[in-house]
Amino acid sequence: MESLDIQHVRRKTVHVAEPYFGVNSMSVQLIYRQFLAATFMVGLFLCSFAEGSEDNVKCNNLQIGQYVCEDPVIDPETQAAVNCLPERLVTVGCMPVAGTQCDGEIYNGSTVAPDLKRMVPCRYTTGYSYNTSLLLSIFLGMFGVDRLYLGYPALALLKFCTVGLLFIGHFLDVILIALQVVGPADGSDYILDYYGPVLQKSNLDNYTYYMPNTD
Repeated sequence: MESLDIQHVRRKTVHVAEPYFGVNSMSVQLIYRQFLAATFMVGLFLCSFAEGSEDNVKCNNLQIGQYVCEDPVIDPETQAAVNCLPERLVTVGCMPVAGTQCDGEIYNGSTVAPDLKRMVPCRYTTGYSYNTSLLLSIFLGMFGVDRLYLGYPALALLKFCTVGLLFIGHFLDVILIALQVVGPADGSDYILDYYGPVLQKSNLDNYTYYMPNTD
């Protein structure tokens, strides 16, 4: 009787432990298949979302290197860009490089995108000629005509009353105007040939590239 009771207790112990530690292979396979199916559906959704986002890229959001801008339209009279702003910037149209898809269209590299505009540097002129200013300074600078032409009436009157500051101011103004250090009083640029001797001011900033010294 005692042996039967022991076997009975053992059976109960094994039977009670099965729900907690027993593993059903059919359940594991079912869970694994459901996990694979869910993973496949998530991957399919992400791929379709990525493809849709590529189709919806805005041309105006393209990065440098993905487009080429046109040259600004040059006014033959002023030899400067048409519609140049006082900030010396002008808006030009740009062309996405060949094979670029934006705004739902694939571009061939020679078509300007309607919404792809960029600001490029330009020369801002208001009618002051470099050649006229230099000639006035050389021949009539002792009377202040050059300063009057450029918009400096006070200095023009001073030079007129002192004969160009005894020709010293006359000589200095000829050099300063020739080097384009002195320009129009309104801060604009001289009218000169597009490929003429323009003074370019170079500045250093965070985007300045320093060529490495190979010596």
